[in-house]
Amino acid sequence: MDLLTVLNKRKKLILTFPLVITLIATGVSFVIPEVFKSTARLLPPQQPQSGAAALFSQLGGVAGLAAGAAGLKTPNDLYIGMLKSRTVADSLIAKFDLKKNYDLTSQEKTRKELEENTLITSGKDGLIVIEVEDKNKKLVADITNGYVSELMKLTKTLALTEASKQRMFFQQQLETTKNNLAEAEVALRHSIDKNGVVSVDGDSRAVVEITSKLRAQVSAKEIQLNAMQSYVTGNNPDYIQLKEELRSLRAGLSKLETGSSGGAGKDARGEDDQVGLKSIKLLRDVKYNQMLYELLAKQFETSRLEEAKDSAIIQVLDAAIEPEKRVKPRRAIIILLSLVAALVIAVMLAVALEAKAILHASRKAIS
Repeated sequence: MDLLTVLNKRKKLILTFPLVITLIATGVSFVIPEVFKSTARLLPPQQPQSGAAALFSQLGGVAGLAAGAAGLKTPNDLYIGMLKSRTVADSLIAKFDLKKNYDLTSQEKTRKELEENTLITSGKDGLIVIEVEDKNKKLVADITNGYVSELMKLTKTLALTEASKQRMFFQQQLETTKNNLAEAEVALRHSIDKNGVVSVDGDSRAVVEITSKLRAQVSAKEIQLNAMQSYVTGNNPDYIQLKEELRSLRAGLSKLETGSSGGAGKDARGEDDQVGLKSIKLLRDVKYNQMLYELLAKQFETSRLEEAKDSAIIQVLDAAIEPEKRVKPRRAIIILLSLVAALVIAVMLAVALEAKAILHASRKAIS
């Protein structure tokens, strides 16, 4: 009853103070810039853990990914790490001119601002959720979809599966062999321009063909074996079979080279034969690189088909769209909290003033 008496006595303060504070909070809530949020949901490829473990060595160029991969718990963590990488952030900053949008000049500060405005999580349903906030409702949807586009670009350029690792490996070897073939053809052309066309007998040509084919097969098997070593153990049946095939091819090539080289010097009849031998060697190099290129091209096409069959495809379940409503500021909550806080403060202030008045009256009475 004493408290109610105090409140009734100070009702003007209790009514006026919350009203003023609420009006101020209402004005401030309308001054605060509106912030919009856009969301995209992705269905990542469901790859096994062993396949994910094979890719760590291929992802060193993406900043921030190593830390994410170190604590890899689910396949989704890998793709979340890629989305949070510096590579993706810098691409988005350049694509949408975020320095100007955030009114910043530093690249690092712009990255931090983008990171603060972005939330990337993995839900219990297995989906990756990308949420971006910004004052511009159109830009926020573009940035969110930009994350999706950049992730798809990375999955195409990085070796994320065994099939893509093989494809990249054979692609590099194919490019090297192509350059070697071009150099061998140039050397043979220069020899022909300098010494003319040197006739080669049928036996020598046959030996060149067979030797070049065997050498190419040996090189192709060695390349294939090196590619398998990155993702299988030495006890793998396919790996063991490939090693046996390589051993057999090497043995056959050794016998052929030993048998064909025995009479090379005995039949030499002067400078013309030396030129002929040189031409045969150049022709052998050309044939070898041609056959190796053909074998690697077949391996490359096979690996491309395997990669196409692979499940490592990012699927967009919900693309980001332009939001209709703001997420910030929450004016109703701001006004309600301000009203409650002001009311509590007003009551406490009323009680304090009443206590002060009573104390002052007591001292006056005693004096």
